[in-house]
Amino acid sequence: MRVLALDTALGATSVAVYDSETSRVLAEGSEAMARGHAEALLPMVDRVLKETGLGFSQIDRYASTIGPGSFTGIRIGIAAARAFALAHRKPVVGVSTLAAFAAPVLFGGEKRAVAAAVDARHGMVFYQLTSAEGSVMAGPGLFSLADAARGIGSAPVICAGDAAEMLARAVKEQNPDWRITPDTVRASAAPAISWVARLASVADPLVSACKPLYLREANVTMQDSHRLQRVATAGA
Repeated sequence: MRVLALDTALGATSVAVYDSETSRVLAEGSEAMARGHAEALLPMVDRVLKETGLGFSQIDRYASTIGPGSFTGIRIGIAAARAFALAHRKPVVGVSTLAAFAAPVLFGGEKRAVAAAVDARHGMVFYQLTSAEGSVMAGPGLFSLADAARGIGSAPVICAGDAAEMLARAVKEQNPDWRITPDTVRASAAPAISWVARLASVADPLVSACKPLYLREANVTMQDSHRLQRVATAGA
């Protein structure tokens, strides 16, 4: 399966083509930006496809990050992925930014629990805590920094996402013995598009709808847990 994945939800515009049969990213591009995602996305899609030598007809699945993230940015990626899928009669799936932030830690050889956090402003974060085995332990949902940190406690967790440093400091305030190091904080303005594509390759189109993910209160869903575990099984 060849997947064309898009991300415009946070601080970058990113595109990747991933081949699940060979477990390789065939080409990718990413540009950090706070605005201008709409203008940057389609030219980037064109460049990435040209680099692979593939046409739209050779893409088997389309995907976009669905949030949490920028209200406008989320819609840009979703609209493009849906349009591509509709025009070429292929399936389209959505991937949460929280799952994408967690994936490199969970499946990059470390096998560590990870707390993914996206800045929701005013002392709040969109948050998801995932065990080293890929099971979602808390969230995804909207939490205060204090509540998210309380959920971590003194556990040896890696904080990831654009609010990773904020979350780590909140954990440290509650647990002075908890150490903040480059190993425990993986801050990034946007998720790695290669992992968005990998997660999309194992997503179920009937479950992982490509529509905005709204998180207005703490809640628990098994969707990301199932997807993360399937990536582990697939050896991504």
